[in-house]
Amino acid sequence: MTAARATSIGAPGYSQTFPSVPESAGLARGLVATALRVWRLEALLNESTLVATELVANAVQHGSGRYLAFSVERPSPFRVRIRVTDQSRVRPVPQWPNDEETRGRGLLLVAALAVGWGADVHASGKTVWADVMDEAGT
Repeated sequence: MTAARATSIGAPGYSQTFPSVPESAGLARGLVATALRVWRLEALLNESTLVATELVANAVQHGSGRYLAFSVERPSPFRVRIRVTDQSRVRPVPQWPNDEETRGRGLLLVAALAVGWGADVHASGKTVWADVMDEAGT
């Protein structure tokens, strides 16, 4: 079930709870694509779906709990915020893998695609977020 709620500019935000399994990255991409089409921000589709994939993959691999909460919001006309909440209170740390390693580049990719990202730790876990912005809004 997808829930809609108002964001700071009055556009609906979209959120859903997913099982903490790798396949949830595809569900998150679908939710992001739906939101961006509704908001007519298709120019952000590639970057936003990739950011969503990486944040969900990190929550599945490094988070805890059977479920994760995913949301995509529109805090300003040209900015989209993607958030993933899991039950681990451990903050994510970017890795610097060598050329032979096949994993560990997710947060570096998020940092390269997003105009900002971070993690907020709270009593029941943490929320990792990233903002993607349309060049027209810069």
